[in-house]
Amino acid sequence: MSHRVVLLERDSIKAHIRRPRFEHTWNEFPSTAPEDVVPRLRDATIALVNKVELREPALAQLPQLRMIAVSATGYDVVDVAACRAHGIAVANIRNYAIHTVPEHAFALILALRRNLLAYRRDVESGVWQQSKNFCFFTHDIGDLHGSTLGIIGEGAIGQATAAIGRGFGMRVLFADHAPPKMEGLEFTPFDQVLAESDVLSLHCPLTPATRDLIGIEQLRAMKRSALLINTSRGGLVNESALIQALDEGLIAGAGFDVLTTEPPRDGHPLLDLRRPNFILTPHVAWASNAAMQALADQLIDNVEAWAAGRPQNLVT
Repeated sequence: MSHRVVLLERDSIKAHIRRPRFEHTWNEFPSTAPEDVVPRLRDATIALVNKVELREPALAQLPQLRMIAVSATGYDVVDVAACRAHGIAVANIRNYAIHTVPEHAFALILALRRNLLAYRRDVESGVWQQSKNFCFFTHDIGDLHGSTLGIIGEGAIGQATAAIGRGFGMRVLFADHAPPKMEGLEFTPFDQVLAESDVLSLHCPLTPATRDLIGIEQLRAMKRSALLINTSRGGLVNESALIQALDEGLIAGAGFDVLTTEPPRDGHPLLDLRRPNFILTPHVAWASNAAMQALADQLIDNVEAWAAGRPQNLVT
């Protein structure tokens, strides 16, 4: 059988994408608008997507489609239940960003804990030149050693983040949650993790159960000296509550790599949050050169495994 493979968002992957080692035709597009999804996948048997949504109304119009390979770990853009009903396999990417995302999380943590943005602003505005001493102390500087790192999500990225934290001498707590959960780890009640963490880092998928996982009640339960780090999915945190928490000093700061709406076409309240204790990066924690090539390779591995009758990384 010759498959028809369509890549809808080529520009979302900055890496070489090899062609599958089975008989196929290949078509790719730099990006795809919602209204172009069905026309472009009309004859496809395999769709490669990243952020383009594939919901029931579109899937019902694609009777030839047999497999969707998502070029990301998160697969909330795909209606998995509808795919199951239509006999469409869905595969995602696993364990490709176990170094780059934790490193990015700690870049945010260190910048915030040591007030690097505030000190840089002071240097740029001439405070150092006016100092009577060789340095100045306009902002607090905190150590990570001896502090507590709370992690929500104990997958490969969460565990790699924990390993870095332990390397800094941090005490690590994994937040308890409903099954299924990773075996062999000790879990701490969610409320206790909120109350005891000096840094709370999110590494869990966005599901109906985790949407708005962190709202104003949870932010009030955190230490006023705590940092909130989200390199996972924007919808995990209620963004209005986050702004309120920062305005009221409920937490010391936040570092985010994600928003609920990406890209933020018509503005976004977090884009206007210009303060040294908040850092927003444009969903690039995953995007080191090595990680992106690993993603591209695994994307085609998933397609080839499915075509060979030995599917891997299927979403169930």
